[in-house]
Amino acid sequence: SVQGFLVSSVDKIVNLTWEQIKPPPQGAGKSHYLTAVTEIENKLVQIIDVEKVYAEIMPVDEDVSEETKAQSQGLSLDKILVLVADDSAVARNQVKRALDSINVKSELMKDGQEALDWLRNKAKEWGDDVTRRVPLLISDIEMPRMDGYTLAAEIKAEPALRPIHIILHSSLSGVFNETMVKKVGADQFIAKFHPDELLTAVNHWLAASQLA
Repeated sequence: SVQGFLVSSVDKIVNLTWEQIKPPPQGAGKSHYLTAVTEIENKLVQIIDVEKVYAEIMPVDEDVSEETKAQSQGLSLDKILVLVADDSAVARNQVKRALDSINVKSELMKDGQEALDWLRNKAKEWGDDVTRRVPLLISDIEMPRMDGYTLAAEIKAEPALRPIHIILHSSLSGVFNETMVKKVGADQFIAKFHPDELLTAVNHWLAASQLA
């Protein structure tokens, strides 16, 4: 990973499925540092929102170059939106601000299951038009309930949603993740958070969808 915390020791390592990871309780409000919770040995364990901590300790540069903004010229953007799935509110809003800078509308989801449910509902509502109106998904990998790998695989398994391009956007990196990206049918992996690199990919896949 390209992000992490230095700790003095590790007490225990546990293996969990993403279905065992749950969103924070609604009563927790919006100012907390949690991205998820889980239960281990009948005890509630809190999972830290790493992006929020990093944004306060070492804020990332969110400026987008004029060259990157110019890449979106000529694209038809008025009737499309990009779906964003990330359990970190900080990360979701970073992506939203980047998309706003090139006048691309976005819909924000808190985890993979919420994103998949939303897409399925829109497929029923919009029919074949769903992949034209939502041509691109930007998804985190590690999320409660459903991770980004599973989300990508589920989308590619459904004919009505399969044409949607998928960018997996995560602080995780390495050969394993790049291999998994290909295995689940995602189009690209981009490490967080580099707005110019992300928007260059967004412009590429939006252009590809409009040429299809």
